[in-house]
Amino acid sequence: MFSNRYVRTIILSRVMLQLGIWIRNYAVLLFVSELTNNNPVYVSLISVVEFAPIFLFGLIGGTFADRWRPKRTMVWSDLLSALSVGAVLLALMNGGWIALLIGTFISASLSQFSQPSAMKLYKRHVSVEQLQGVMAMSQTLVAVFMVLGPVIGTFIFIQFGMNASLIVTAILFFGSSLVLATLPRDAEEPKSGDAGGFIKELKAGLRYIGSNESLRTLCLTFSAVGLASGLTQPLPIFLVIENLGQDKPFLQWLVMTNGAAMLVGGAVIIGMSKKVKPQLLLFMGLLVTAVCTIGIGASTKIWLTMILLVISGFFFPCIQGGIQTLIVRNTEGAFIGRVSGAIMPVFMGMMVIGMFISGYLKDTFSLVAVYVVSGVLTVIGASLLFPLMVQRRSKDEKRTAF
Repeated sequence: MFSNRYVRTIILSRVMLQLGIWIRNYAVLLFVSELTNNNPVYVSLISVVEFAPIFLFGLIGGTFADRWRPKRTMVWSDLLSALSVGAVLLALMNGGWIALLIGTFISASLSQFSQPSAMKLYKRHVSVEQLQGVMAMSQTLVAVFMVLGPVIGTFIFIQFGMNASLIVTAILFFGSSLVLATLPRDAEEPKSGDAGGFIKELKAGLRYIGSNESLRTLCLTFSAVGLASGLTQPLPIFLVIENLGQDKPFLQWLVMTNGAAMLVGGAVIIGMSKKVKPQLLLFMGLLVTAVCTIGIGASTKIWLTMILLVISGFFFPCIQGGIQTLIVRNTEGAFIGRVSGAIMPVFMGMMVIGMFISGYLKDTFSLVAVYVVSGVLTVIGASLLFPLMVQRRSKDEKRTAF
């Protein structure tokens, strides 16, 4: 895979972006927490400015990504992100710390234009045989920074302060832009069948998803899995305190254990990507995750919780790698931006709904009950894949017959 110039370049760019994002996010979190004396309103606003752009600009960014040339879009997105961080630094030096939230929002918004463009380049320049391995590698990269990101971000902020954190972030974003600039010049963009104005193309993208059975299935699966993920997202701290009888700092060990298992799982999936079909990979990952989720919610033993987190983390790249591969394989190149820009907000929207009702469900029922509901929703998401798996099997049988 690394013999492919596009894979090497985009992965290196993602490494720099991920590192910059984690450094920025933890610096902002720690700085705002200190400055506002842990004011929950301002601390919660940090999550809002990080996630809101996915709702506001996911489909919009995907539509523009289909209209624009992918290399140029990614280069300018990263460059503008670097400039926005520099502007925030200048504002912060003049006492305007609210600019931190605005700058984070702008940078996260630009990512909604860059990410679909990366998918377009993979679609064009990565062979079908390697595609699943590349997607697994991307997920492995996310897992690496789930483990290292908080450590690096916290260390830089504590040792060097907010200004240094922002300077490093701007340098990393700018470096990513330079790395992407080394890619060959974009080819002329193919247009979708009813290309025209922006609104017309956006509607065409939605109609395309609605008419594609595989993409409709993935949307439904993503909805169920997003809601399931949101239900448990705010609750690990209660697992630590109520189920395991530990103090809050013990949570970092659970997170690192899960992240390390994701790293190993991603490496394994890269090796077996050519042998396992993506729909089977996704189905298997969801079922294992469902069982582990219920077990984690019910466990009162540290060793059992750790084992379940390892198993869950190991299979998590199956979910992300499988679904990203299916999106790329089942989408025409002219629509890839709009499809990826529409499906991710579906997941994030359902996740936020789950996060919103999670605490209420825990107080009304119990911690275990919420984890059981999450596990059941994940099973439902897996069951929705049956038509897709049957469809693929029938196509393979026909191909074999000929």
